Amino acid sequence: MLGVPLRLETEPNLFSPNKLDEGTLAMLSRVVFTPGDKVLDLGCGYGAVGILAAKVIGPGRVCLLDNDPLAVACARRNLELNGVAGAKCLLGDGFRDFAETGFTKILCNPPYHVDFSVPRHLIEKGFNRLLVGGAMWIVTKREAWYRNKLRSVFGGSRAHNAGGYFVFEAIKKSASYAK
Repeated sequence: MLGVPLRLETEPNLFSPNKLDEGTLAMLSRVVFTPGDKVLDLGCGYGAVGILAAKVIGPGRVCLLDNDPLAVACARRNLELNGVAGAKCLLGDGFRDFAETGFTKILCNPPYHVDFSVPRHLIEKGFNRLLVGGAMWIVTKREAWYRNKLRSVFGGSRAHNAGGYFVFEAIKKSASYAK
């Protein structure tokens, strides 16, 4: 993926089990991982984003989080298969049972065919887990709500149109929500 070979196993009941979905690929086409990054793959599924980050910046600086036990088990297997088992892979409902902070990048492909309570939680609480200067990356097909929410929390965002998806990059500019 993006020049980095990955071996990914998945399960039929997980999101996009036959191939990496186009939204995630669109998001990854915009993100650049750098050696000083600390990355959270939020809603990791079977782990492709977190595994790619771990292969680029090292597994000790990457955390994968999902609320589905099957996804977490699959992501842990894939971390092993790709030689980056040192990355943390945790089961949790968004940020409710997850206390880690200090991320420079949070990447998320949220469920956007449901009400907005899940992405609202991920954006608002994700803001608090980023370092100032860190960025939240979100991919979706629904532009207006995400643009408005990211503006209200981060003060704005950049939207990249990629193959019918909107890839948002919102940079944390201060320690408190935008006014």
